[in-house]
Amino acid sequence: MLLEKGSRCWRVATAGRATVLIDTQAYYDAAMDAMTRARRSIHFLNWAFEPDTRLRPTPGRVKRGVEGIAHFLKELAEAEPELDIRILCWQSALPVAATQKFFPIVDRGVFAGSRVKFVLDGACPQGACHHQKVIVVDDAVAFCGGADIGQDRWDTSRHLDDDPRRERTRHRGRYYANRHEVMALVDGPAASALGELFRRRWRRCTGEALEPPPPSPPTAWPSGVEPLFETARVGLSRTEPAWRGAPEVRECEALHLAGIAAAKSCIYMENQYFTSELMARALAARLGEPDGPDVVLVSTTRSPSYFDQNTMDPTRARFIERLRAADRFGRFQIYSPVTALGRDIIVHAKVTIIDDVLVRIGSANMNNRSFGFDTECDLSIEADGPTAESQRATITRLRTDVLAHWLGCAGAVIDDAIAREGGVFRAVESLRESGLRRLQPITPKPLPPPAAMIAHWHIGDPMGPTDSFRPWKRRDAIERECRSAEV
Repeated sequence: MLLEKGSRCWRVATAGRATVLIDTQAYYDAAMDAMTRARRSIHFLNWAFEPDTRLRPTPGRVKRGVEGIAHFLKELAEAEPELDIRILCWQSALPVAATQKFFPIVDRGVFAGSRVKFVLDGACPQGACHHQKVIVVDDAVAFCGGADIGQDRWDTSRHLDDDPRRERTRHRGRYYANRHEVMALVDGPAASALGELFRRRWRRCTGEALEPPPPSPPTAWPSGVEPLFETARVGLSRTEPAWRGAPEVRECEALHLAGIAAAKSCIYMENQYFTSELMARALAARLGEPDGPDVVLVSTTRSPSYFDQNTMDPTRARFIERLRAADRFGRFQIYSPVTALGRDIIVHAKVTIIDDVLVRIGSANMNNRSFGFDTECDLSIEADGPTAESQRATITRLRTDVLAHWLGCAGAVIDDAIAREGGVFRAVESLRESGLRRLQPITPKPLPPPAAMIAHWHIGDPMGPTDSFRPWKRRDAIERECRSAEV
């Protein structure tokens, strides 16, 4: 059993219903529906929150301030005087805020004088960020995953080129890049646990203790959203840095290591970053086993930001080199998805599927800071109990659906290829050879000396507060963590 309360999970609870929402159109639609059903509370945790974000964008001119999520929430608050709406958002540094239209400054003005309580959370070490992405409705229904609230986040699972709904509001004829996000949706005790996570963060930031709402049936479950799982075993894993007397929490890291070690047939991961040396060593060890699992990774060809291109991308190149060197039996590849016209799709989702046993969706990247410096929250569902067999079939189907969504084919084509080729990696390669080439292998170029130095010292990717502004201590911190994890 992978989901164990303690080092791997903060909470393990049951969800009467659970599902996975692939890409932001599905997430925003479901979230908007759930929020309109709220009777007691709507609570947000976000890295970024842009008030002009349209949850259901349509082509054409936009009435600023009227069609965005801020207007929607303020209207809900006015219509339901007893409804408690709170947004807790990271108090980002100015250079980061500039990439997200200065949301911390704008949000304060937008929500000033309204019944929506908007608070910026700076209660973290200098250089760290609050990276969790959660919406909790009435403590009965909750969303958890990798998607923030932003105008550039919206996309459909078709990832259409030049979709008019993705047109930039201030730049006619220009479009936001295609983007891939994944969120989980749960109800019951699992949703209540995410409500507790919000209240703990709120108290740590503001000093105000919030009472949980009284128990109620999950009437906020969005209409038209069918659950993938029923009576599901759900685990919540966190990262929290050691700071101001609070202990370090590395549950996200511990569960990843346990999942990698337990995998028998396939480790499938989607992530924005692959730079953690600890995870690279763990995956390489499995690739070195004659009967080990396939390792199939999906990320973006090149990071969209200039800073990440010069810090995270060189370190990812070393990550890939380590795995290629260990792949003596031909079971590894890392891919980048592209649109029908061959344009890169930004992979911002953080998804792991271990065999047919575990599906994990959250905010944690596969980098150092997500395992020890930033605050993170991942939600996992493990096949367990009387319905374990059907849950395993559901996890397999979810992996099939995600691969079919990437390759642009029916799920049956994926299943037939896996059965024919005997594994996920060979199935993907076989389908690519047949002409389904919307997953392209990532092949890093040799690193010049400056980039090699950045990769060696993991510049921009601290392990925790002790090395955040002391990169010369980072190699020692990495080796200590690898020894501690016995990797």
